[in-house]
Amino acid sequence: MNVTKKNIIKNINKESLISIEDGSNFLESFLLIIKKQAKLDRVKLSGFGAFSFKKTPKRSGRNPKTKDSYIIPELNKLNFKPSNKIKEKIN
Repeated sequence: MNVTKKNIIKNINKESLISIEDGSNFLESFLLIIKKQAKLDRVKLSGFGAFSFKKTPKRSGRNPKTKDSYIIPELNKLNFKPSNKIKEKIN
């Protein structure tokens, strides 16, 4: 089962007894704060993990169908590193 925003919002609604609209606003605000803060510095949520932006270098790529080469530009990626507690629960 995939965890989607809708599923998370429904769970927020069940667990905290707030409306689905308020749960949606809460989740969107939370994700926006994570994205903004991670651009500036590492965002660490104790017992969950840390979010940070990571630059990927410019590199060459290839289309496997046509064998054409092209340059993949430098990109910023949001990186998540889970805490040890999360790793223990998963494994």
